[in-house]
Amino acid sequence: MERGPGAERQMKYVLVTGGVVSGLGKGVTASSIGVVLKSCGLRVTSIKIDPYLNTDAGTMSPFEHGEVFVLDDGGEVDLDLGNYERFLDVTLTRDNNITTGKIYQARFYYENSSVLEKERKGDYLGKTVQVVPHITDAIKNWIESVASIPVDGKDGAADVCVIELGGTVGDIESMPFIEALRQLSFSVGKENFCLIHVSLVPVLGVVGEQKTKPTQHSVRELRALGLTPDLLACRSSQPIQENTKVKLSQFCHVPVANILNIHDVPNIWHIPLLLRNQNAHEAIIKQLNFYRQIMHFIISYYCMATSPDLKSWTEMAETYENLNSTVKIAMVGKYTGLTDSYLSVVKALLHACVACSFRPSVEWIAASDLEDESARVTPEAYEMAWKALKGSSCILVPGGFGDRGVPGMILAAKYARENKIPYLGICLGMQISVIEISRSILGLEGANSEEFDPQTPHPVVMFMPEGSRTHMGSTMRLGSRRTFIRSPDCITSKLYKGSAFVDERHRHRYEVNPDYVGKLESAGLEFVGSDESGTRMEVVELPSHPYYIGVQFHPEFKSRPGKPSALFLGLILAATGQLQPHLNRI
Repeated sequence: MERGPGAERQMKYVLVTGGVVSGLGKGVTASSIGVVLKSCGLRVTSIKIDPYLNTDAGTMSPFEHGEVFVLDDGGEVDLDLGNYERFLDVTLTRDNNITTGKIYQARFYYENSSVLEKERKGDYLGKTVQVVPHITDAIKNWIESVASIPVDGKDGAADVCVIELGGTVGDIESMPFIEALRQLSFSVGKENFCLIHVSLVPVLGVVGEQKTKPTQHSVRELRALGLTPDLLACRSSQPIQENTKVKLSQFCHVPVANILNIHDVPNIWHIPLLLRNQNAHEAIIKQLNFYRQIMHFIISYYCMATSPDLKSWTEMAETYENLNSTVKIAMVGKYTGLTDSYLSVVKALLHACVACSFRPSVEWIAASDLEDESARVTPEAYEMAWKALKGSSCILVPGGFGDRGVPGMILAAKYARENKIPYLGICLGMQISVIEISRSILGLEGANSEEFDPQTPHPVVMFMPEGSRTHMGSTMRLGSRRTFIRSPDCITSKLYKGSAFVDERHRHRYEVNPDYVGKLESAGLEFVGSDESGTRMEVVELPSHPYYIGVQFHPEFKSRPGKPSALFLGLILAATGQLQPHLNRI
């Protein structure tokens, strides 16, 4: 929204909280709200609050918290920031993810020291440092400062900041954030603060009635903490009935028109459309008093009176629904028990498949099930894993840490190489391909990564010299780094449309040992991408193979709906027999 010279502005905040149970989809809801507001001509930014004590998500297990999403600036953050970037097509910073650990100890970009450091320095002038007001003030300052940072490539602050409060209302660890947000709502004024509470409306199988009591209790607890919801976003398996909305309105003090229903849909691209169809944008815009403000602004484009322009989202949702052909993708990883561990990889596959007019059918294969030991201990799992691998059209080995499952990944890479199955190795997946070829073709017995075998006689993958062996958090090679394409005729170069370099996000502390690059290339591998020094290998291809690519970076983090990652697109094109015609058109 363009403003005239001298026009004053006040940041508008939309807070999304959750109640009853976790895992209701607050992140997708918050992202979809941002999409709807953006389609009205508003500029939107996002903040995710995670009340845990960790400074960031970097040291957390994927089994416990899902994937660690990496930002351009190297921030290791909650996976919901990936949803924000994909939905809103913005580039966030590490400061868009607030944690209790950051508030207490980490330095913020506009502060010289953290709360605890200030206390040690005596900056509080002898006062007793308390959660209220010192921690709550730090939270408010952080929110207001980060909300003003442009994330869409334009100058100036956004119009609206969508804040998602992680966890469930009532959690002990979130209390300081609830109090800070209560204070923020009071200080900025009611017309600049809109609270949307996401809750569950379950149906008891025996009775078949939609139950409102869990939402009533959740709202009552929220109100007891000083926050009153302006809108309810009710999650349910089926559309909620009108009498259910009326009952919720009566007991939760929310107008019926402000009770939104987010029922189960075939894919999440329908969620912004669901919100649009229920006029969520009108309720939010009315609450934030944008109608009055447009009298004071010079507006170049502002679609307030009409329905939001969600044509592209409608097309994506309908296109996916009409896809009949599927492509089987073998995902050979360590954390296959929780699909959120590879959320960005799954989304990147979805984006690429839709671009190729296919539905993705992901075969989740635990790498350890492919190993010989599994054949002895769990023969059924072994047989099913190999059947799934051999029945897939392509193989993907994603990133990971630790030695569990590595022998199975090596077997998967070998199978892909020997049988000409399209293969994409990401981070660890690239290192796996190097280890496999070192052993199978070069005959380097015991070749391995120093991560898995510090005493290996052939460390074809080594610990990076600048890495830390004593501290785990934020000590890897992180964030956006430039990779220079060394061969203009390679598949990678063509997929990136002939670009001499690409900027992709990294997260690793091990790399291909440059002392072995010459031997590996003599075995048929070609290192077609490196960093600016020319010694740190970033991309490897096998020219004798239709599609065998390993990359040290994580291309999945920058994939977007309608703008799929080049390498994921190449994998699906190769798996469906469309790669060569595609390359010929470039």
